[in-house]
This record gives sequence, C-alpha cells and structure tokens, in this order.
Amino acid sequence: MKRDVYVYPAVFEKDASGHYGVFFPDLPGCVAVGHNLQEAHKLAKEALGSHLFSMSEDNDEIPEASAVDAIQQENPGEIIGLVEVSLLAVQAKLDTRSVKKTLTIPYYLNKLAEKKKINFSRVLQEALKQRLGLL
Repeated sequence: MKRDVYVYPAVFEKDASGHYGVFFPDLPGCVAVGHNLQEAHKLAKEALGSHLFSMSEDNDEIPEASAVDAIQQENPGEIIGLVEVSLLAVQAKLDTRSVKKTLTIPYYLNKLAEKKKINFSRVLQEALKQRLGLL
C-alpha cells in the first residue's frame, strides 16, 4: 500500500547570483530553483509533490528515501535538508476532476434540503472529507 506522507533529503546549492538550486539524490530529475532559501524550500516541496504524484499515477515504484547522513556533500556550501510532502494534499490540488455519483436518500430529507436550497454535492464532499479525516 502506498503511503501518504513522504520525506526525502534534498541538497540546496547557492549559486553565484545568490539563488538556490535544489535536487533530490533519490529522485533524478526532481529539481527546483528559488531566489532565496525559503523560496527554494517551498518550490522543492512543490517539485517533490508533483514528482511523486506523477510516479504514483503512472504506477511507478516510489523509491525509499536515503538517510540524511548517507548523502555526501560535493561542495562546501551545500546544505542538506529534509523536505516533507503529503500526496493526498498534492492530489487534492492537482486532480480536481469531478465524478458523478448516484445516491439514495429518504424522501423527507430530499424535500427539506431542497426547501433550504442545500447544495447536495457540497454537503456530500464536506461529509466525506470529515469522515476521512481531511478537515
């Protein structure tokens, strides 16, 4: 079973212009660049989430993360840090497709809800999120 939360070590490198490039040794091709360290971390989190979500959607095997102390610094100015991401949060942001569902409710509930102009789709989504612990 796939996990929801992943934590990977990332290498932050400051270039001559002061920008930070980020790469993940365990995930070739997963990179980000920010104007400062804070922005680089934020963009690294987005890159990691998108990369892992894409791998998950393609049914690719998601590799185990290396231990931070197993990552070797290649340049003296490199910073090695951890980046955490929730695939569920990424999916909620990236996969906004709607699915039509047919359901059955008691007649009296339907009449009462229609009288109060309740949006059935919204109520069902909120109830599902609450039941799944997403709120």
